[in-house]
Amino acid sequence: MIEFKGEIILPEEIITFLQRNMRIKEICNKVLHQKIIEQAVKERDITITPEEIQEEANKVRYANRLVKASDTFAWLSEQLISPDDWEAGIRDALLSKKLSEALFAKEVDKYFAQNQLDYDQVILYKIVVSSPELAQEIFYQIEEGELSFYEAAHLYDIDKKRRNYCGYEGKFYRWALKADVAAIVFSSRPGDVLGPLTTEQISYLLMVEEFIPAELTPQRYQEILNKMFQDWLSAELNYILHA
Repeated sequence: MIEFKGEIILPEEIITFLQRNMRIKEICNKVLHQKIIEQAVKERDITITPEEIQEEANKVRYANRLVKASDTFAWLSEQLISPDDWEAGIRDALLSKKLSEALFAKEVDKYFAQNQLDYDQVILYKIVVSSPELAQEIFYQIEEGELSFYEAAHLYDIDKKRRNYCGYEGKFYRWALKADVAAIVFSSRPGDVLGPLTTEQISYLLMVEEFIPAELTPQRYQEILNKMFQDWLSAELNYILHA
């Protein structure tokens, strides 16, 4: 039973809400993942010290500007958890992190080397219009110097946000693009206008602003480590469910 702002919420009400909103499977998966982690850290004798928990708690307090102990207690109360629940959650997160490092830290360099091309990045601009004919006309106008790619995006793109950003689409890994599009993009040069490319309902032009070669930065190292760990968790869960 949970009391929230004077209202009593029963466990079965929470479960019913999760079921009706198609989230019960997600929560069950996470619970089972936690059980897998607890078993794995026990087998490997991985532990967390009170000092490690305190250090992590201090980071959370600093991030949330919880200067005084009373501020922390008030914040925890708003989150509907006790200090013991909070520490237990920190412990679980630290155990998960230590386990992922124990399992895969030595494998990240190898994985990156084998998949380095996938981690090349590109900064793309895009113009999306409703017909191949209009896309082709815009392409000719840009090629003839009648207007720039950015001006064309601001004038013609069907998406308001992209018009406002003059066609800016974002930064993408090679693996995040469809294979045929990635082949076209990564064989071009910065400034090249690519297309028109057509799907079932739209036509679009692309322009590469910059290529960013793959590099194993600390952030990418953590991304790969997390991916390998999540893949392992999924495989372990699948084995349990179908054993």
